[in-house]
Amino acid sequence: MSSYDTLRHFADSWGLVFMGASYLVLVGWHFLPRGRAHSRAAATMIFKDRDETEADHG
Repeated sequence: MSSYDTLRHFADSWGLVFMGASYLVLVGWHFLPRGRAHSRAAATMIFKDRDETEADHG
């Protein structure tokens, strides 16, 4: 069996399992209690300058 066939077999079987587990870990990371504040800050950081400007003029 050539190395290509071995790698192909691995990718077809365990590669998909590894990618699925990686996806679940990376998505689930944002739902941890310590990650919520960071996720909220990242989601609203584009509005930070506008909120500070409106507070100065308001």
